[in-house]
Amino acid sequence: MTFEWIDWAVLIAFFAVSIGIGLRYASSAGKSVSEFFLGGRSLPWWIAGTSMVATTFAADTPLLVAGIVAKNGISGNWIWWNMLLGGLLTTFFFAKYWRRSGVMTEVELIELRYGGKPAAFLRGFKAVYLGLFMNVIIIGWVNLAMVNILKGFFDLSEMQALIYVGIAMLFVAIYSAISGLMGVAITDVIQFLIAMLGCIVLAILVVNSDRVGGISGLQAKLPSWSMSFFPSFGQTGGDSISTALTISVGAFFARIGIQWWASWYPGSEPGGGGYVAQRMMSCRTEKDAVYSTLLFQVAHYCLRPWPWILVGLSAIVLYPQLGAGEKEMGFVLAMKDFLPVGLRGLLLAAFFAAYMSTISTQLNWGASYMVNDLYKRFIAPEGTEKQMILASRVVTLLLMVIALFITTIIGTIENAWGFIIECGAGLGLVLILRWYWWRINAWSEITATVAPFAAYAVAAFGLKMSFPESFFITVGFTTVAWISVTYLTQPESDAVLIKFYQRIRPKGWWQPVANKLNQQMDNVGTGSLFGSWISATVMVYSILFFTGKLIFADWTWAGIYAVVAVIAFILLNYFVKRSKILTD
Repeated sequence: MTFEWIDWAVLIAFFAVSIGIGLRYASSAGKSVSEFFLGGRSLPWWIAGTSMVATTFAADTPLLVAGIVAKNGISGNWIWWNMLLGGLLTTFFFAKYWRRSGVMTEVELIELRYGGKPAAFLRGFKAVYLGLFMNVIIIGWVNLAMVNILKGFFDLSEMQALIYVGIAMLFVAIYSAISGLMGVAITDVIQFLIAMLGCIVLAILVVNSDRVGGISGLQAKLPSWSMSFFPSFGQTGGDSISTALTISVGAFFARIGIQWWASWYPGSEPGGGGYVAQRMMSCRTEKDAVYSTLLFQVAHYCLRPWPWILVGLSAIVLYPQLGAGEKEMGFVLAMKDFLPVGLRGLLLAAFFAAYMSTISTQLNWGASYMVNDLYKRFIAPEGTEKQMILASRVVTLLLMVIALFITTIIGTIENAWGFIIECGAGLGLVLILRWYWWRINAWSEITATVAPFAAYAVAAFGLKMSFPESFFITVGFTTVAWISVTYLTQPESDAVLIKFYQRIRPKGWWQPVANKLNQQMDNVGTGSLFGSWISATVMVYSILFFTGKLIFADWTWAGIYAVVAVIAFILLNYFVKRSKILTD
């Protein structure tokens, strides 16, 4: 594909705006580590929430969703739609606690919640495990998606595309190192708007092309299973458009009943975590933390996916020659085939925007772990603010180099995604309960972090199991292991538990700790929190399905989902007021 001057102008303007924002916030980022990693805890809810959405809107996600839809139809999205349950649990049960904790990172919370050498070990281990190991895998798969986009867009070789991605990544690393979180978050807002606009434009052009024939033409050319929002149950089906897709009851139950609370996954950590926790801790107030996370869930599930889904469905019609392992490239081929001059630059800018918003956050977030929870905690505890900021900028650039190397050896986006889901299975329940149950200790979390690797290795390689059987084995073994260890080891010391209880003021099973302070537990409003969670879940799913039915001109079901969404919103408003989540 050739670029005209107007395409290059759009692309250059986008990069100029990004670096301009980085320079704008360079001075404030250099004031302190808190400014660099948390924006001085001054983000309004709409910036924090949009930044979360932008980070999850990476270059890989449109390709991944389009590939899922091309292989498994719309219902294939339940592989990630199920995570809404965990996301809204974070909104109502954990967002205000994260802001109230006053810690710099999710990993720093470990030594607030736990004490002694086990807590110190766990904090150091997770700083490296999450901030380095898992982080560079995530960046690597995002890089891989961008490589595939450039290869398909410009007919480049693998090495040529990798060189261009390396240049883009260096650009991102530089402005991330200069601007800190505030610059990253502001840039995220602009990048998200550009990325969404580009994907919407592409979906309109592709669906309304002569080869697809609009929404009615798309529906006429596709089998009914591909358009269904819910899977049929039975044995897993084939990949052909002539074969109705079905899914085993076990696989669907694993997604809906277990995965959302059991698996650690970046952006959807049970109880919050990672860059989502970073954004919540960066908010001005606890109320902002709640609103930002709710905005994230609504935009993440209701706003983002439909342009990708439409392109993925169109790719079934347009590119039937693509094999099972090539479905993700349907999105790239649609970009190449249907974009006119001028819009090519916009779409490529949109993908660079999606790519850069994710990479900048991953670099800043990963550096926060390596500096705050490894370097400052164990290597240079007496280091000055100036020293820590210099270390933060150096680590940001080092993470870029390591992630670029990982990009060259990573397999596929889907394989990396599946690896992370399976090897985090079973950890989620500990991350949830550590806020609400005093008996959880450092050994509980250590066990839940390590056990999934052993269980998955045995299930996948020893017993030759695949999902969902391997997933059930991993979750079951990990859960039994950490609960056993919890009761076989001593609880945290009174001093540690009292400090955590006094700072967080958690609800749940903390009465033994409250007794030591001669206090009575206040669990008033807990039932309303559950009501808020359930009604919000119904509301968001209803909006998601309403949007889809509206697009496909199914007016009856669109009306039904609209009514359900309105009722759920009214109930949500009622439960939120009763829970006092915005006033505590």
